[in-house]
Amino acid sequence: MSWRLLNFQYHNIFENMAIDEAIFHETIKNKKAPTIRFYNSRPVAISIGYFQDARKEVNIEKCYSAGIDVARRITGGKAVFHFNEITYSVVASDQEKLFPPDIPGTYKVISKCIACGLAYLGIKADLVESGRALPAQKAETYCFSVPSKNELLVKGRKICGSAQVRRRGGFLQHGSLLLAFDPVKTADFLLPSRTSRQVEQLRETVTAVNEEIASPVDARGICFQLKKGFIEELGIDLVEETLTSAEETLKNELMGKYNNTRWNIQGENIFN
Repeated sequence: MSWRLLNFQYHNIFENMAIDEAIFHETIKNKKAPTIRFYNSRPVAISIGYFQDARKEVNIEKCYSAGIDVARRITGGKAVFHFNEITYSVVASDQEKLFPPDIPGTYKVISKCIACGLAYLGIKADLVESGRALPAQKAETYCFSVPSKNELLVKGRKICGSAQVRRRGGFLQHGSLLLAFDPVKTADFLLPSRTSRQVEQLRETVTAVNEEIASPVDARGICFQLKKGFIEELGIDLVEETLTSAEETLKNELMGKYNNTRWNIQGENIFN
């Protein structure tokens, strides 16, 4: 069984979100084989969940003054600071029976693949088995502040945060695997009225790949191990390819949405 791999690349956050959405639509429309994609966002960026109130939950003015892009995802969840991390995405139609037809079950399958990849790096990651693993305190606007069911912890600290959207015909799940973590900078941008306790909470509850291994590994090296994790856990082959012409065309159309503040800040879906 062969799936498509879009190997690690850098784009700005707006193009990254447009690519994920284009793959999602085309996969459902054509019942294509699943796609796994690894990427990062340059310049540094913040993505906010589909249902979030951007101005209440993110320090928008500070982000803009620091040159940090802000984009709204089509997936739910809380804000993510895309800085020194790898973003993964998995897109599959409902024809793919390796994934259960529900969000928690799909989270579990994908988390096991990521945990397998981390094991190749010498990192033991455990699934959160039920509910929210930590009390929901006042850092709840940040994706990594409180782990949810079937997400990954390393020594009790969250290392990867994910979000998903499902529509009739398939799903898109993407998430952020931290390579390093700066709780002060994260709180400054993501928590509009942050306190010293919130910063300390983040320090206590979040970890990163290069904090857990003796010798730092770069993004491409980590993606190689993650790819092995998906292959081993799912019993699939991954064939490295590029976007199709239809996906490229749709991505370019979607850039009109992702470059528009009415979508990113107000959440007005004026293009669909």
